[in-house]
Amino acid sequence: MRSDRTTRRAALALAAGFSLAAALPALAQDSPKKIRIGVIGAGNIGGTIGTLWVKDGHEVMFASRHPDTLAPLIAELGPKAKAGTPDEAIKFGDAVFVAVPYKAYPDLSKDLASALAGKVVLDAGNATQKRDGALYDEVQANGIGATSAKYLPGAKLVRAFNAANYKVFAKAGADGGKDRPGGRMAIPIAGDDPAALKVAEGLVRDAGFDPVVVGSLKDADKFAMGSAGFGHEATAPELREKLGLGK
Repeated sequence: MRSDRTTRRAALALAAGFSLAAALPALAQDSPKKIRIGVIGAGNIGGTIGTLWVKDGHEVMFASRHPDTLAPLIAELGPKAKAGTPDEAIKFGDAVFVAVPYKAYPDLSKDLASALAGKVVLDAGNATQKRDGALYDEVQANGIGATSAKYLPGAKLVRAFNAANYKVFAKAGADGGKDRPGGRMAIPIAGDDPAALKVAEGLVRDAGFDPVVVGSLKDADKFAMGSAGFGHEATAPELREKLGLGK
């Protein structure tokens, strides 16, 4: 009887492993395959980072409520780039990159939260007082990670690509990082889901940067806009030192 119970437990554990592998297909491997990425917000940040991923070989769907307006970008990037609606981009992506103004998060939550639940979501939003008003106050009270998690419930959320201007990313990413003194620019990331963090690390590297895991979502405040960890064009060792993370 004990042997039967052991066999059943082993079978259940194996089934759980297969379920996790199906949910995150090849994303969390040390040498991940190229994946599909949905980009919600094809503006400065979304367009810049999405372009770096396309150039690395990922398939990327850039989302707009009016996909036709993205035709010039898609034509420039070639067959691995596509345009679609936000719903289409979420369905398309093995992972999703959210790069919209923070004031849009309540509407984003209302329209897309259920579709994003269970997805690996890289969140690049920043809250500013002038633009975001009460939402900025909420971030100041509760933290940027907790606030994003509130509006994107159920997503495997990782804060990433929020700690610098898009022009810096465009200059330092991909091949541009090869000539930087000391090495590639570091990107701080934070999240609660270990597998999602692994995916984000891979995507940061594929964009041409070095990831630095700062901690859980609550630690995203350490590199939020206005913090001491924001706005550094540093290498990974330099950024770890600035954030007090050790080696």
